[in-house]
Amino acid sequence: MSTEPPAGDAAAAGHADGLLAYCRAGFEPELAAELVERAAHDGIGAWARTQRNAGYVEVFGADAASLSRALPFDALVFARQKLRLLADLGSLDPRDRITPVMDALGGRGRHGDLWVEHPDSDEGKQLAGLARAFGNALRPALRKRGLLTEREDPRLPRLHVFLLAGDHLLLAAGDHGDSSPWPLGVPRLRQLSEAPSRSALKLEEAMLSLMTADERTRLVQPGMRATDLGAAPGGWSWVLARLHMRVVAVDNGPMAESAMATGLVEHQRADGFTWKPVKAQDWLVCDMVEAPRKVAARMSDWFRFGWCKHAIFNLKLPMKKRWEESRDCLAQFAADAGRPLHVRARQLYHDREEITVFATDPAAKPRDL
Repeated sequence: MSTEPPAGDAAAAGHADGLLAYCRAGFEPELAAELVERAAHDGIGAWARTQRNAGYVEVFGADAASLSRALPFDALVFARQKLRLLADLGSLDPRDRITPVMDALGGRGRHGDLWVEHPDSDEGKQLAGLARAFGNALRPALRKRGLLTEREDPRLPRLHVFLLAGDHLLLAAGDHGDSSPWPLGVPRLRQLSEAPSRSALKLEEAMLSLMTADERTRLVQPGMRATDLGAAPGGWSWVLARLHMRVVAVDNGPMAESAMATGLVEHQRADGFTWKPVKAQDWLVCDMVEAPRKVAARMSDWFRFGWCKHAIFNLKLPMKKRWEESRDCLAQFAADAGRPLHVRARQLYHDREEITVFATDPAAKPRDL
């Protein structure tokens, strides 16, 4: 699927004058719509090219540098990674893929690291072995030519080789301050056996992906008070308790023994849409399976009434118009919160038909613990 470039727009038609963004397979239309709409909001005409279940989207505009500035990675919801396209190399000879890469990189300066990747799709995963082998062969060749530093240098762009097939690859560059710090845009997390549910990984990933290192240091501290709405069986409560927070788990359903065994979780059998805290909380988390607008409205209540300072919550998405629903829910939440908030949202690796939102009140003062 694609949206056509404006007639006569030679720059937009260029294969390497744009951006490359990774996404969850099946969500290419959502990412494409988001990229084009956000660019248009910044006054930039753009068009996107992708295929269903490809796991990536290319977006082009007359001015790739301006397009990149209009689409900062931290602001994107459906992108796992955002890169600047350098070249589209097709019809490669499997006996020599290195020479075309060298030729394409000539005059583009040095890079501080090399990642050879593939789409996170059923077809793309079959290229994992080739990606490893090609990376092992390409890395010393780039260093010999002076195109790659001997050691990782975060001051320089990161070179990405994105394999689409054995004879087709994209070359792209990632700026360390405007891209994901993980290969494929996915942090590698391990689920512990005592975790009450897989959803524990979603909260752990949210804190890594949506919060800065400084925010994790300042806003996540032992002794803080937290509420988990729709908590059962307790995956998110368990994560918060492992961070030494005191948690009120609100759900009419049963909690897992491993969550309650922490000694820091209090179970309140109640409806998360009507329950109110007796004392203001530092944190609110919520993973309720409800209509996204209903959840967004309830989350805004917690900020408007001063019941929490920071929140992480999920919005379950409909089958159609998922970008539009995400955009509208986030706008509704921000408008109804009653105070200026810093809000970031993304579809995480451990999400499925949902996005995860982090919101914090920058004016909130730390509480004595």
